Amino acid sequence: MNANDCHDPPKYWTIHGLWPDKAEDCNRTWHFNVTEIKDLMSDMRHYWPDVLHSSLNRTQFWKHEWEKHGTCAAILEVLNSQKKYFGKALELYQHIDLNGCLLKAGIKPSSSYYKMTAIREALTRFYGVTPKIQCLPPEEGEKAQTIGQIEICFTKQLQLVNCTTLEGESNPMQAHLKLGTSELSVCNDSLPTYYPSEVQDHK
Repeated sequence: MNANDCHDPPKYWTIHGLWPDKAEDCNRTWHFNVTEIKDLMSDMRHYWPDVLHSSLNRTQFWKHEWEKHGTCAAILEVLNSQKKYFGKALELYQHIDLNGCLLKAGIKPSSSYYKMTAIREALTRFYGVTPKIQCLPPEEGEKAQTIGQIEICFTKQLQLVNCTTLEGESNPMQAHLKLGTSELSVCNDSLPTYYPSEVQDHK
């Protein structure tokens, strides 16, 4: 994603989605209806913004998340409506407080680099579980990767769980909190890590 594709990117971590593990598009007839989440709209715009679509109501992203992931999450009673799905994701986001956690650990946007292990260890210490941290690879001629997405994982009972579950363990629900890009991969522990104050176009 180009920084130029973003419209008013927030300067804090936002929600990408609440994704059931290994399931997508479970009910193609259960269409997104924005009126079902009208009382969540203020929080949705703030914590779950659609920075890629500039339409006034900016609901395209939520529609995508509901139809691809929400219809699958709805097998759980606690997530079995659009209001419950989006409301619970917002509640988990507030409870996790990723922005506050990073600040308490002294990890804030900066022009200097962090060690990826220090970021992961701080989050693991705070939450008691290991998150999955994804980065953009270094651009040509650069040495540092750029942190782009932090996944916090939950069990089906919505209890925190390591994102590095072993094969055969119960499938976690994953709350993906995302800065935003499609070229992410798991961060490399040996590379310096850049945590930018805002999305930048390095071209």
